[in-house]
Amino acid sequence: MTSHDRKDIKHPDCVKPQRQETENERQGRKAHESELTDEAVEETFPASDPVSPFIPAKTPED
Repeated sequence: MTSHDRKDIKHPDCVKPQRQETENERQGRKAHESELTDEAVEETFPASDPVSPFIPAKTPED
C-alpha cells in the first residue's frame, strides 16, 4: 500500500510524459471509482458524516 494518493504533488524526478487515456480506460476508471464510492456509502450508512472514500494513487509505469 502506498503512503500517498492521487492528489499528492509528484516529485519532479518522477514525472513522466503520459499518453492520453482512451475512452475505454476512462470508463473503466470511472466505474471503479463509482464502485469504491458505493462501497464506502454501504460501509458508513447510516451515519451523519459525509462519505470520504480513499482512492489510491495510480502505480507508476516503468
